[in-house]
Amino acid sequence: MVERAHDHLLAMLMSLEIAPGERIAIDAVARQLGISQTPIREALSQLEAEKLVFKMPNVGYRASPQMSREEVRDLYTLRQLVEPYAAARAAEAMTEEAITILREIDRDMTSIEKGDALSYSRFAEADDALHRFIATRSGNRLIAETIDRLHSHLHIFRSLYRTNAPAEVAAEHRGIIDALVARDPIAAEQAVLTHLEKSQQRMDAVLASAPVMAPA
Repeated sequence: MVERAHDHLLAMLMSLEIAPGERIAIDAVARQLGISQTPIREALSQLEAEKLVFKMPNVGYRASPQMSREEVRDLYTLRQLVEPYAAARAAEAMTEEAITILREIDRDMTSIEKGDALSYSRFAEADDALHRFIATRSGNRLIAETIDRLHSHLHIFRSLYRTNAPAEVAAEHRGIIDALVARDPIAAEQAVLTHLEKSQQRMDAVLASAPVMAPA
């Protein structure tokens, strides 16, 4: 029940159903899931450790405030240090089963149709799946957990600012997938680094034209 509550709350945070800074009504979540408040509180403790929620005395849990622009840039700096290395290790550990999974991810991303909300949602899921795949296949549990946590925060920020560019990202991801399938660690490392650099450029361009939002 704790895992179910964690996944439910995470989905609400990622979809902005619970907005940054918003108070989390434990009793309401318990009613939604048809379970007691105890597993909800345990799940919130886990999310607090992941820096996605925080607890205020005599108030309860709130979603973490929106990341600042400086924090997003710091996040990208960390990603550029960690994810290329993870991609290189994943390329060295590729199996036929892993290649099949990558091909499925690529198909999901290339099936995106401009303006189709359902396809866009599948694309976002495939985008996330690729980065999680690389993290897991790196063989380093701490790296995998770090990347997973970074992506959760970044996904929320992207949802607020609408920074995704499906066609461009799909092409960049295809380069990553090709390098992984070729079991080429150097190419995989460079492809991921290039993708992250371009992703940060897209983010910076959106932030430069967006109004500064007040902290939650």
